[in-house]
Amino acid sequence: MKPTREEAWQILGEYTKSEALVQHALAVEGVMRHFATLEGEDADEWGVIGLLHDLDYEQYPDQHCHKTAEILEERGVVPAYIRAICSHGYGICTDIEPQSRLEKTLYTIDELTGLIHAVCLMRPSRSVLDLEVKSVKKKFKQASFASGVNREVIIQGCAMLGRDLDDVVSETIAGMRQVASAIGLQGTL
Repeated sequence: MKPTREEAWQILGEYTKSEALVQHALAVEGVMRHFATLEGEDADEWGVIGLLHDLDYEQYPDQHCHKTAEILEERGVVPAYIRAICSHGYGICTDIEPQSRLEKTLYTIDELTGLIHAVCLMRPSRSVLDLEVKSVKKKFKQASFASGVNREVIIQGCAMLGRDLDDVVSETIAGMRQVASAIGLQGTL
């Protein structure tokens, strides 16, 4: 089965109650849909995978990705979706190396959306709508800022995609702008 967006939303709701984690899932979904459109790929497929990528994180953080695989296998979700989701934990909690464009994108933007979210919350506007790449790059270089964000993963992901960091940051911001209200980053603009 390839879950619809509605089915994915229902599954996410069963396992994720934290507003912050739901907003992160929505941010990753929005960015994945944006990149799919840029790549001429299926935005619904990329979006569903983005929405479900941290499905197990709230309830099973020490089994991250592995528990998601179990949950989705039990529901009959197609192996390609499960593999894509698990690949975003490459080198951290899984040994599933991102291969497809979809997988490499998810691997790259997962951590980056967290950094961008943190940058937005520090801005007077508290918004992604007026955010510029240079503001993100400045905070990217500051290791103490959003220290939980694995910058090495972002750099490795950019290399996998064959895109420079500025380009990936710019497109990630663009994807997050499309869902600004849903992820709490419309701010005061």
